[in-house]
Amino acid sequence: MNQVSNDQEHPAAENNKPVFSLDFNYLYGEPQSRGVFKQSCADFNVQEHLGFELSGEGEHVCLWVQKVGENTQYLARQLAKFAGIPARNVSYAGLKDRQGDTKQWFSLHIPGKITPDFSLFESEGVTILKVVRHNKKIKTGALAGNYFSIVLREISDREALEKAIYQVEKGVPNYFGEQRFGFDGHNISAALTMFQGRKIKDRFKRGMYLSAARSYLFNQVISARIKDDLYKQPLLGDCVQFVGNRSFFPLTELNDSSMQRLLEREICLTAPLWGAGELTSESDARAYETDLLSPYQELQAGLAKNGLKQERRPLLLIPEQFSSSWLDDSVVKIDFYLPSGCYATSVIRELINTK
Repeated sequence: MNQVSNDQEHPAAENNKPVFSLDFNYLYGEPQSRGVFKQSCADFNVQEHLGFELSGEGEHVCLWVQKVGENTQYLARQLAKFAGIPARNVSYAGLKDRQGDTKQWFSLHIPGKITPDFSLFESEGVTILKVVRHNKKIKTGALAGNYFSIVLREISDREALEKAIYQVEKGVPNYFGEQRFGFDGHNISAALTMFQGRKIKDRFKRGMYLSAARSYLFNQVISARIKDDLYKQPLLGDCVQFVGNRSFFPLTELNDSSMQRLLEREICLTAPLWGAGELTSESDARAYETDLLSPYQELQAGLAKNGLKQERRPLLLIPEQFSSSWLDDSVVKIDFYLPSGCYATSVIRELINTK
């Protein structure tokens, strides 16, 4: 099997502060074209797709909301205040970027027949488009995916970008976006400090730090497999997932049948989302993952101790319904759909260089 190279970066300490590199490998090499991403909120459009119909009745008032330049959590608190209910009674399927024009669902637990008149709700950049009753709370993660329409400006090399667009349609690394890790990897450092005994009372921050640590380990595996040319080539014991659902199993042998199933996207390679218990990969793949992540044993132990379980996530992400159109010689619009939990920034980083 291919071993992890000895130059794998370990968390270094400078003034007793750990440093976690966010310099993950590109699948197609660093983009040759420069460009501007999110020049304005209008350039980043996101529309949430729940994947199920609301019942029209029940104890939960669901709001289809368009927000421009507004924070999801702040808006949730404003809606709770307007409805006269505790903030904990307002939920949403996922956080959406503040710097964008986004449409998403909020659910407010308001038992009884009286629905507040949300046409009177006022908040800059916020429009309530629809009000529907439902019999269940919209929980975090309870969505099928998101539609994206993104405008990239000041493209320096149209030919290079068109080549990158052709490549990206075939798939990109399924990285968690850098926004999950905070500025300069702060959220990972905070997770490590928490694992070392610091008390974090804020449940949201605690969850954010746990997610950052887990996501960082996952990204490290993808980045290494790209470097070692193993992003398509399976190792013996690799854990593969059915593309149509989240069931997974280890490849106990590498044969023509398993390779054909991978090529036809019936199954896909995965990387670990760390937690308690044994890795679900086996043989060479387990040795590869264990060796690669050995520098991060404190993060692994902290995630396990905090109740997370071993799970898997696909290595590659293939944007659905992908299309592009040039608005002029230096401005292009990209449209695509991503499943829940996947990041548009993981697509954009393979297209343009924003550094």
